[in-house]
Amino acid sequence: MDAHAPRRAAGLRLLALASLSSGCTGAPSIPFAGAYFPAWLVCAMVGVAGAIVARLVFVSTGLAQVLPLQLFVCTAIGIMVGALAWLFWVGM
Repeated sequence: MDAHAPRRAAGLRLLALASLSSGCTGAPSIPFAGAYFPAWLVCAMVGVAGAIVARLVFVSTGLAQVLPLQLFVCTAIGIMVGALAWLFWVGM
């Protein structure tokens, strides 16, 4: 019996399990101007737009004068908007 047999058997089991996974069936994408853009890129742009809108709302309401750490707040709002766009659009 080979000393590496248990390690080889574990590797074969791992390879068999990896081949059964269907997680790599393709990334969600959208066609735009003849090219396919990944869905995460579109959701990131939606998040950036959400952060910009939040900043404009803070400035127009005067909340920007009172709110500390505005960069972190606007970044968090942008991340939440992008994640919600991903959740509603892709549904994962």
